[in-house]
Amino acid sequence: MRKFFVISIPIFTIVLFILIMLSDKVLKNSFSNDDNIPFSIESIIIEIENDNWAEAKNKTDLLSSAWDKVVKRVQFSAEKDEISGFYKNIARLRGAILAKDKSNAFIELNEAYEHWQNLGR
Repeated sequence: MRKFFVISIPIFTIVLFILIMLSDKVLKNSFSNDDNIPFSIESIIIEIENDNWAEAKNKTDLLSSAWDKVVKRVQFSAEKDEISGFYKNIARLRGAILAKDKSNAFIELNEAYEHWQNLGR
């Protein structure tokens, strides 16, 4: 029995860690309506195109809270650079919205979407 535990516990632990490290493709998907990152990015783009800056700011706050929910799930399996890059994009997006700068807002949203796409690779 002791030999069984000596062999099986390390194998089980290694398999568990491998599954956690490869789970980012599954865990980044939306589990509810309030953590859907691609939908949030698309809705912000629509608001900026329509020059509705107040609503774009509100939706950016929703995007930030959605990202906080998703990052808790993928923090062990995603690259730190992708996570940090997404946080930077949100911060720059807030600045672009305050300045009412369409081009910078679109740049940051597209770059945030690229970070989102690269999260599961």
